[in-house]
Amino acid sequence: MDAPARTLSVTRAAARFCALRGWAPVEQVPLPDGRRADILALLPSGDLVILEVKSCARDFLCDGKWQDYRAWCDRLYFAVDLDFPQALLPGDVGLLVAEDREAALLREAPEHRLASVRRRALTQRVAMLAAGRLAALADPAGAAEMRAALRLE
Repeated sequence: MDAPARTLSVTRAAARFCALRGWAPVEQVPLPDGRRADILALLPSGDLVILEVKSCARDFLCDGKWQDYRAWCDRLYFAVDLDFPQALLPGDVGLLVAEDREAALLREAPEHRLASVRRRALTQRVAMLAAGRLAALADPAGAAEMRAALRLE
């Protein structure tokens, strides 16, 4: 399986893992610092977790920015597939391993609490993003018109 297909498979399994636990996963969330979280999930408790998807060892070794995600979540996880060399991953990050359409939690992520002001701002950002995506699914033509109008301004 090539890297894009592997990334898609792991992302879907990780999002399903979240949904099965009552978490609300949102994919490809732009963060205030310019980074983009693969999956940011809102938990029923109000906590925010980020799941960083890695498709292969090279993907992990070439990416030094993953540590920046800690500033935007209460817990940070890696999501990888069964072929990923898990020994490369740091022990202070949670670990999900995906196979086919399912993911299993192998290691819980340590908690590092967000400040309440940051949590509120990020929760609002995620809600606006998710609601906008849902509205675009409900009315694709309207969403296309809005994008076109915004490009003209």
